[in-house]
This record gives sequence, C-alpha cells and structure tokens, in this order.
Amino acid sequence: MLVVKKFGGTSVANKERIYNVANRCIEEYKKGNDVVVVLSAMGKYTDELIDMAKDINENPPKREMDMLYTIGEQMSVALMAMAMNKLGVPAISLNAFQVAMHTTSVYGNARLKRIDVDRVKNELEQRKIVIITGFQGVNKYDDYTTLGRGGSDTTAVALAAALHADKCEIYTDVDGVYTADPRKVKTARKLDTVTYDEMLELATLGAGVLHNRSVELAKKFGVQLVVRSSLNNNEGTVVKEDTKMEKMIVSGVAADPDAARVAVVGLKDEPGVAFKLFNALAKKNINVDMILQSVGRHGTKDISFTCSDEDADEAEKIIGEIMQFESIDVNKDVAKVSIVGAGMQTNAGVAAKMFEALYDENINIRMISTSEIRVTVLIDVKNVERAMNAVHDKFELGE
Repeated sequence: MLVVKKFGGTSVANKERIYNVANRCIEEYKKGNDVVVVLSAMGKYTDELIDMAKDINENPPKREMDMLYTIGEQMSVALMAMAMNKLGVPAISLNAFQVAMHTTSVYGNARLKRIDVDRVKNELEQRKIVIITGFQGVNKYDDYTTLGRGGSDTTAVALAAALHADKCEIYTDVDGVYTADPRKVKTARKLDTVTYDEMLELATLGAGVLHNRSVELAKKFGVQLVVRSSLNNNEGTVVKEDTKMEKMIVSGVAADPDAARVAVVGLKDEPGVAFKLFNALAKKNINVDMILQSVGRHGTKDISFTCSDEDADEAEKIIGEIMQFESIDVNKDVAKVSIVGAGMQTNAGVAAKMFEALYDENINIRMISTSEIRVTVLIDVKNVERAMNAVHDKFELGE
C-alpha cells in the first residue's frame, strides 16, 4: 500500500513535534507500506520570512518572495529526513526541482500542471521514506513558484493522484472537519464523513482545514482524503464522493474574515460594462466572489463585489484606470459567513432560517450569495463569532 501523509506547520514546529511526526511515519513504514511525506514550513516560519521581506522592501517582487518562501519547506524536509535517519529508517528529502513539480508561471499563486514521479518511485523502490516540500513548484523559466497559502495540501493530493496512492492523509492541529471552527464555536462537533462538494465549499469559504484546490484535485482524480490530528490517534474525517451516513440539511458553518467589499457607483447602464470590469480584474488574477448589480436608473447602475483583503487596493486601482463611474468605496471591515450542506438542495426555507438567526442577533446583512449547497452572507467583521454561533445553534449542528 502507498500512503501520502501531509503535515502542517504546527505539526513540525519544534524538535519534539518533528520526532513525533517521524515516529508516526515510521509506524506506517514498518507495516510494510510505502510512505511519502509532504511538509509545510515549521510553525510560523513563513510569517517570519514575510516580515523579513517587508523590512527590506515593503512591496517586494512576487518572484523574489517565492524564492524566499521555499526556504521554509526545504528546512522542514531536511530536518525530518535527519530525524528519521537518526531513528534508523532510511529517508530522503526532495524539493520541487528534484521531484520536478511543474507549475504555471503565476508567482505566489501558481497551479500544478504535472509531476514527474520517476525519482520518487525510484527512492520508494529502495525502501526509503520520501519527504517532499509542499507548497512549491517550478515554472517553465526554472524559477521557483508557490501555490498560495495552504498549498501543501494541494501538493499532497497531486502526488497521491500521480502516484496512484491508496490514500492521502492530511494531518492538522484538529481532529478532523468540524461543523464549525471549534475555537470559535464551542458546540462544534466532528463530522465522520463529508462529500467532496461540501468540503470544497467549506474550504473555499474560510474553513481552514483544507486548501480548496486540494479538494478539487481529490474529486477529479478520486483520491480518498482523510483529515486527522497529528497530536493524537483519533479517527479523522473521510472526504469522499458520496456520504449516506449523515443526512443533515446543513453540514457546517464557515467564516472568512479575509474579505473586502468593493462598491462601484454610477457606472454606465449599457452592455459590456460588467465584462470590462471583471475581465480586467481576472487578467490580474484577482478572484471575485459575491457580485451584486443594482437595477439601472437614469442611465447608470452600481456594481458591488467581494474579493480578498489583500487584493482590494489593487482592484480599486485597476477600476479607477479603466472605468468611468461616480464613486468607488472599499470596505475591509467585513466578513463572509456561510452555511454548507448537500441536503440544502431538496429543503426549502434553509436561507430564511439562517437569516432569522442573524435577525435574532440584530446582525445586518450587506450582501447575499447562494448556490445549490451553500448560502453566504456578508456582514460586519466584528459580528463574525456571534453570527457563527447563532447560525450553528439555529440548525442544531452541535454535540
């Protein structure tokens, strides 16, 4: 059996935890299984690198940031290989160049195109544990690229798909996927199973357990994902195609405080205006989520949308350069709160129930967005935890 195990930064934050991970991987290895390990940077090391960069240049080139970021993962894998060798098990660390993880050329947010697995297979055949840097790849210019924050999950799933692994285990500092963030909602409970679609929505909407692109890949290639704790041996949450075990209408509540609302007032009410605006943002790789367009009046219309906090200023600048409008307003003191559940497709009144929970707490809704399996609202960021708890209680998702 071939198992891919991914460990996040908190799991390898210090010497004790590195040895803990090493022992867990060796336990799997001693069962006779092939083991591939994917690691993130130690603890908060990536944040330290960002601080160093900003101290040198407050607006550093993205290419150079990717060059800097890759130090973190290379440190983790090398130290892990040393720990395993000390414990008497052959192990080898490989970075994105050595594996050959080919990506697109977008620095800071590249996408994996293909992985050359010959080197990895060769090392596995020699009965070594192979430890690979997460989060990073190489583009056509032979430059390092990174896959965006949380990208190590995507590295692990992509390797599992390329190697036809039997399963991919994602280890975090929580026991699995919960109905809400247990640090913010005390009554949150762990789910035994969740569908790819539900997990994709939860990951996209702010549940920080899995990187959303990793879930996309897992669904596309049928990789069975298991989310488990690196700190205990509890059973985790299985992410798979279909779950019949839990027929809850709503599976979870997610929040994303990293949101900004951009409102463009007084645009011309004519064909092509929305295309021009959002096409310009897309060309700069600015992802837009919720979109609201007002009814036209006096030959003008208003368009509001949400994007990430860090993209808001650039979005404002781009719109200011190419569009004609009366005014533009950027509000970064907002957050998205969402409910997700495959059961919502066949149950009427779910959105109304969510709105009632917010009304009971006197929380104002600024924007609303829906799909077949989710409802998202934009609210003031100061109300996030109160909103999560109110909605969680309203749908009785707790213990």
